[in-house]
Amino acid sequence: MSFNSLTFVCLFCFVMAVQYSRLPWNTKKATLLICSYLFYAAWNPPFVLLLWLSTGIDWYMARFIATTTRQSVRRICLAISLAVNLGLLGFFKYSGFALQSFCDALQLVGFSFQPLELDIVLPVGISFYTFQTLSYTLDIYRGTANPHKSFLDFALYVTFFPQLVAGPIVRSTDFLPQCEIPRARDTAKIGWGLNLVLIGLFEKTILADGLCAPVVEKAYGVEAIDLVGAWTGTLAFAGQIFFDFNGYSLTAIGISLCLGFTIPDNFRFPYAAIGFSDFWRRWHISLSSWLRDYLYIALGGNRGGTSRTFINLMLTMLLGGLWHGASWSFVIWGAMHGTFLGIERWLSSTSLYRWPIWQARSGRMLLGLLTFVLVCFTWVFFRATSLSQAISLTLTMLGLTHSDTSVFDSYTSLVIAALIGGLLLGHALCRRQSLEAIADRMGPILWGALCLLMILLLLVCRGDERAFIYFQF
Repeated sequence: MSFNSLTFVCLFCFVMAVQYSRLPWNTKKATLLICSYLFYAAWNPPFVLLLWLSTGIDWYMARFIATTTRQSVRRICLAISLAVNLGLLGFFKYSGFALQSFCDALQLVGFSFQPLELDIVLPVGISFYTFQTLSYTLDIYRGTANPHKSFLDFALYVTFFPQLVAGPIVRSTDFLPQCEIPRARDTAKIGWGLNLVLIGLFEKTILADGLCAPVVEKAYGVEAIDLVGAWTGTLAFAGQIFFDFNGYSLTAIGISLCLGFTIPDNFRFPYAAIGFSDFWRRWHISLSSWLRDYLYIALGGNRGGTSRTFINLMLTMLLGGLWHGASWSFVIWGAMHGTFLGIERWLSSTSLYRWPIWQARSGRMLLGLLTFVLVCFTWVFFRATSLSQAISLTLTMLGLTHSDTSVFDSYTSLVIAALIGGLLLGHALCRRQSLEAIADRMGPILWGALCLLMILLLLVCRGDERAFIYFQF
């Protein structure tokens, strides 16, 4: 059930009616929980059992951790939580990849092994809700949170439908306190929430699906492509993945606001980033902060010297790449980000970092443009259908290989260049602002006209109904 479907609109209207009715607060939460399960079951009903299993295991393991003083028992409970959650994630998401990698390794040493084909369906959103429910157990184990009193609230935290299948990954300390007090109707919040839903659907339907997706599919659907085509397709994907994922996040945040809940931002104008550290403070913030708090810091962070810090960065980003998908292309994507982060950290300790030019506007613009170009090279490995295609496209974009295969006319390339140029300019102008502050500065008349234009375009240019890109993770 996608946000841009009529079925979801009916579900949302029903939940809104219940949420602001005179029913008891626990009844409202129970209804919201049931609707969240129905929302998830629309993809594959049996996979609701996995949600129940993760919810039950982490609820009871966290309580055992909090009520015992024996460190050995605490560690066993944490190990059970990790084993169940990561075991399910590993089986459904990585078993096929691991088996194929094992077969490939055997072939390298002269053995041939053809296993039975694994026909495993990936539960939608399993990577997101696994990290979300794990954070609850880890926080209680580390003593940074206390076990919640209500199982209903915890189940709703794990299953809250606006952000269930593609984030943002919400922390229990942010969400559970909101479940304790009935959500009063706030007209201003509901109004702004509907604005965010409109922007999110516009980014998804018009910009990601309408403008960028056809170009990306054409560029990445051929064996060889010329230099202009490779850059056109990759720039289009840089736009598509931002508009698609940011569109989902804004819609999820907007729906949550309409229901009275606040969940954190997931993007802060990431293509205005100056350096990769800044990029990851702006892109998929809920995942990057999760990896930082529960993996990078747990590995030692930057406390072990330059070499150890680089290893920790690399391990964190390798696992971050693998979290996105079970293929070597995603591993290389993570390795590239880890390498760029390591180089950036090393450069920050040299005299080059302190040159006055980097503090000037021209220097910062140059660094921002360099960051975006390098991010585009990483997107090639994220989007390519195979590792060989990713390498071929990268070499073409660098001008190291040449092909006469031209799949785009000059008009298409100019449209994509203009779109991405406008996106970069918009992010650069807004890098220190929030979307709400921008709306306030525009004023009600200009902002209202912009919203009306988006509504008209959505009505006129419906296009194909495509799933959000991050549903596959």
